[in-house]
Amino acid sequence: MKTVSIVAPVYNEEPVLTAFYQSLSAVLSPLPYQTEIIFVNDGSSDGSEERLNRIAESDRRVRALHLSRNFGHQAALCAGLDAASGDYVVTLDSDGQHPPRLIPEMIALAESGYDVVQTQRLADPTLGYFKRKTSELFYRALNRLADTPSVPGGADFRLLSRRALDALRSLPEFHRYLRGMVSWIGFRSVILPFTPEKRIAGASKYSFRKMLRLGSDAIFSFSLVPLYIGLSAGGLFLILAIVEVVYVLSIWLSGNTDSLAPGWSSLMFMLLIVAAILMFILGFIGVYIGYIFQEVKHRPVYIVRETFAKDNASASTSGKEPTP
Repeated sequence: MKTVSIVAPVYNEEPVLTAFYQSLSAVLSPLPYQTEIIFVNDGSSDGSEERLNRIAESDRRVRALHLSRNFGHQAALCAGLDAASGDYVVTLDSDGQHPPRLIPEMIALAESGYDVVQTQRLADPTLGYFKRKTSELFYRALNRLADTPSVPGGADFRLLSRRALDALRSLPEFHRYLRGMVSWIGFRSVILPFTPEKRIAGASKYSFRKMLRLGSDAIFSFSLVPLYIGLSAGGLFLILAIVEVVYVLSIWLSGNTDSLAPGWSSLMFMLLIVAAILMFILGFIGVYIGYIFQEVKHRPVYIVRETFAKDNASASTSGKEPTP
């Protein structure tokens, strides 16, 4: 009998955990598969840890991984993926917006030969205008800049086969953008559209700062286009400089040197533009160097402080490297 692993990151979701677990269990129980549920507590500061431990104590299928601090959504997903042992692994958020009822359909698609079942979030009218527009612009910009395409409206609600998961786990980078990484490994995939459910309770934990960080990881991890933009701007100004030289030489050769009146405003304009481009280029280079610096330190993507399960409720401390 095949095994299906469910991975759900948790960050300050105490009010929703019981309801989410019950809805998930109701979907998994009728399935003709062995199942395991892995909750990853990403350094929650509310009562999520105690609630997860009680759920794990009541259900042998459940394991609760408690990270030593808040490492971020992508790192929490990686912790759960590294711990999953199933033939199929499904990742979804624990706030209820990713409907567990789609899991049987995802498994059916995997059984038909797909290694990756990627969900695509349809337009959600409950989202604010700013949220919808920034998401749309993000995917449009990312697909223009990055070599690896991303599905617009793609979510971290997906199914991976064991061989796709092993390929994903072999990627060693520290900065994780799983949507791009899953696309990069190139296994046979299918898109499953869905309409997000209403959150069971609470509010989204994805702040504007976290979205900017995710966007930065996506662009700078999968594209060198920012550097090429700087090179293109440099080439453009080189052409303009050559045109200026030709223009000045033509005036000198024609003897109309009186028309060469120095222009302070135009000079300052050019200096400011050139200085701005240089600062942009230096900034892009600095970001890439910063990413390289963080990669070469080989720090783990996350650290597990404790693993709680019904058969093994003792604490254990372990650091998990980004590669198996």
